[in-house]
Amino acid sequence: MAITSEHAHRAWRNAERIKRLSDHLIGIGPFSLGLDGVLAWVPVAGTVYSIAAGLLLMVEGLFAQASVSTLARMMIYLLANTASSATPIPIIGPAIDTFFQGHLMAAKALQKDIEARFGASELPESWSGKKRKVAAG
Repeated sequence: MAITSEHAHRAWRNAERIKRLSDHLIGIGPFSLGLDGVLAWVPVAGTVYSIAAGLLLMVEGLFAQASVSTLARMMIYLLANTASSATPIPIIGPAIDTFFQGHLMAAKALQKDIEARFGASELPESWSGKKRKVAAG
């Protein structure tokens, strides 16, 4: 079944939501922090969130019919992110998870795949105050 441009851009926007929520809620200079980084410091919650957000990104990738190489790259980023979240070493594991933005990297990979096939997507007005085309970078 062929995917339509509308469905692909919906997947792009959903990836943008997950990316922002997980790794880019607050910008601090060149760094950003999201729910994934905050929950990394809460035992079990960080790992559960990381897995759930990663699964949502992979589902969006499958619905968008992303290439096998894009899905593989996304999986590597998400596995690394989840592994850092699940690291049992106190302080080091959560610190790595706070700074490693696997959800953001996976979302960007999916967005670039969608843009290559369907063109740039528009963010809804409610996200920026006005409609604008956005590249995944």
